[in-house]
Amino acid sequence: MIQDTKTKFRNLLDEEIGQLVHQGCSSTDWSLIKVAEDFIPNCIENTKFTGRIRLNSFTGSVKLFGGITFKTGIYNAWLHNCEVGKNALIHNVRSYIANYRIGENVIIHNITTLAVDGRSSFGNGTVVEAINEGGGREIPIYDYLSAHVAYMMALYRHRPALVNSLKRMVENYTEFVSDEMGVIGAHSKLLNSNTILNVKTGTATVIDGAKKLKNGSVNSNFEAPVVIGEGVIMEDFIVSSGSRVTDATLVSKCFIGQGCVLDKHYSAENSLFFANCQGFHGEACSIFAGPYTVTHHKSTLLIAGMFSFLNAGSGSNQSNHMYKLGPIHQGILERGGKTTSDSYLLWPSHIGAFSLVMGRHYKHCDTTEFPFSYLIESKDESILVPGINLKSIGTIRDTQKWPKRDKRTDSNLLDFINFNLLSPYTVRKMIVGREKLLDIRQSGGDEASYRYQRMKIEKHALDRGIELYEMAIWKFLGNSLITRLKGNKLKDNNDIRKALQPDTRYGQGYWVDLSGMLCPFEALDQLLTNVELGVIQSLEEVNAALAGLHKNYYNYEWTWAADVLDKFYGKAVDLFDADDVIAVVEKWKSSVLGIDQYLYEDAKKEFSMSKMTGFGVDGQNGARELDFAEVRGEFESNNTVQAIRQHMEKKEALGKEMMDMMSKLTVKEGQRD
Repeated sequence: MIQDTKTKFRNLLDEEIGQLVHQGCSSTDWSLIKVAEDFIPNCIENTKFTGRIRLNSFTGSVKLFGGITFKTGIYNAWLHNCEVGKNALIHNVRSYIANYRIGENVIIHNITTLAVDGRSSFGNGTVVEAINEGGGREIPIYDYLSAHVAYMMALYRHRPALVNSLKRMVENYTEFVSDEMGVIGAHSKLLNSNTILNVKTGTATVIDGAKKLKNGSVNSNFEAPVVIGEGVIMEDFIVSSGSRVTDATLVSKCFIGQGCVLDKHYSAENSLFFANCQGFHGEACSIFAGPYTVTHHKSTLLIAGMFSFLNAGSGSNQSNHMYKLGPIHQGILERGGKTTSDSYLLWPSHIGAFSLVMGRHYKHCDTTEFPFSYLIESKDESILVPGINLKSIGTIRDTQKWPKRDKRTDSNLLDFINFNLLSPYTVRKMIVGREKLLDIRQSGGDEASYRYQRMKIEKHALDRGIELYEMAIWKFLGNSLITRLKGNKLKDNNDIRKALQPDTRYGQGYWVDLSGMLCPFEALDQLLTNVELGVIQSLEEVNAALAGLHKNYYNYEWTWAADVLDKFYGKAVDLFDADDVIAVVEKWKSSVLGIDQYLYEDAKKEFSMSKMTGFGVDGQNGARELDFAEVRGEFESNNTVQAIRQHMEKKEALGKEMMDMMSKLTVKEGQRD
């Protein structure tokens, strides 16, 4: 049933009906057509009306491509059960438009069919079999799905009451938005497209050249328009604000989050893409693509896995079954992973955060407790190089570029993203990883290499991994301590202890990466329990609680760091004095500058003579160096190199400032004694 708006509608006058008939229009029942009080029939030609119709006035004009100006109105179309907003243009509908509310200033030009057939949920409630093709982790999608809610529904199957409650909330929302009428949001453009069936769009949507869109929502808005381009085929989908799906991309049973780009013949089925994902050329099947999952190559297949902040190299592939019980296996690459060209992983496998996978791995690798590592293949053997990515300038560059590449312009962000490289989530893993490496070295003796699960670790790599993890741990703990103390007016040791007292009891122990959002599990568990008990009963309340966890990250972080300082440094923060702060800052300063020096040396490799191969073609006498400098710039003037130098200078000055402050307090305490 068409709903009346604030606009007052009236019946057509007899002379208006006569004029419409003269202009080639017809209706099975003219009394079912209601028009705005200022309606004039001049701009409606060759149009058939059936069912209940509401028409606003058409007095403006629009510009089409090529500079063509066209008066708003309805030309060469068949409308059934429709409401048309003010100054809309509907031109050349080859079949019909049925059961739609069309907003003001909409342009619908040269399409075949736009219709809602029966009661539709417009993609809401569609069940996506992500992560595991064999089922069991199904996620019902809805307009405002976040990576964090999806994570809970997919991975917390050991808490069925939680999952059932979340699914029930989605069912309630789906029922709320279901309707027999579709909506085309104001200022949208539907151009040169074929079939659009059971699809609703938000404001400022552009659909140009789409081949088929069926059962979906395009959640565009003025802040963050959505573009659907030429040759696109999508069924059972939701596209969030600010995203682009273009160039013959194929989508089936997918959620596409904010700021995503799927382009260049990409193919995706039963998959979830959250904030700022990019998919070009390749294929996705049953994946959970957390924020910033990027794949740009034709031969790359991502299948039955969970990823975030991933850069997938060309030819990257995974196998999700071993030809026994079918495709029932799954894998996880934690945040910040990279796969090199022609890399391969046999699921199930679990790769730790900020790790690089090179070569082919058939032994179900689990490097969860060894973040920032290389997993490389040599002679069909998987070799683990712990912590080596902490020395890589590429790792730092990635963390700097992600915030800059945030394409989301919507003021209502669905995903809460924490970009921190070092956090309780990664540092806790480094602490555990360091302890495991020490145990391996102690139990293995003085060997050239060691075995861990089904992987090999060379002795020099193990020793270096322990050193790098220690440096990164002290870097994080020192950062947290200095941040906590900086800006406080400290007169004595009591002031230090007061400043170091945590603001919340939450934060100690295990932390989770809720696909982009970092938080202590203890605090998250309270949210989960409230959902299970019915204290939280709506998706809005769930999102508000998640927002609270995200907002309190740094309070939680200090609670964790304070607890770890007690264990790692060997003294509780409520017993700290100025000398303890100096000791921690010295370890921090040494670690920060040491890691920065590693990064500096790694960057220097990119300007070595071997990297100049192919430069200075047909030139002699220094042409190669000159050509390289013209293209790549000088080493010292490189932006990343300058950033490292500035970082070293800044941290050295900060360390000196903090130690000078503590030294003065030590002197004062001595004078009192």
